[in-house]
Amino acid sequence: MFAIVKVGSSQFKVQEGDTISASRLTQEKGKEVTLDKVLMFAKGSDVRIGQPYLKDVKVKAKVLDHKSDKKVVAVKYRRRKDSATKTGHRTQLTVLNITKIAV
Repeated sequence: MFAIVKVGSSQFKVQEGDTISASRLTQEKGKEVTLDKVLMFAKGSDVRIGQPYLKDVKVKAKVLDHKSDKKVVAVKYRRRKDSATKTGHRTQLTVLNITKIAV
């Protein structure tokens, strides 16, 4: 049994017990979150595809931690102009543990 859920602007294929790192959510550490943007659900031969989301399937997850991702560095270099720019950022993430896929 698995589901494809949308969290923020990313999509994840999840099963019960999986751990994912999604875009930062506002919930506190240790709280339970219901992910209701389920795009697809499959259990054996029972396959459901939402248009765009399934109304009767919910995914419950527990917030394990809030963290920062690895640093991403972007360099912009202009040849023969003696000009270069180096910028970077660290994406803020929430670590979620999938506890239940409720049908």
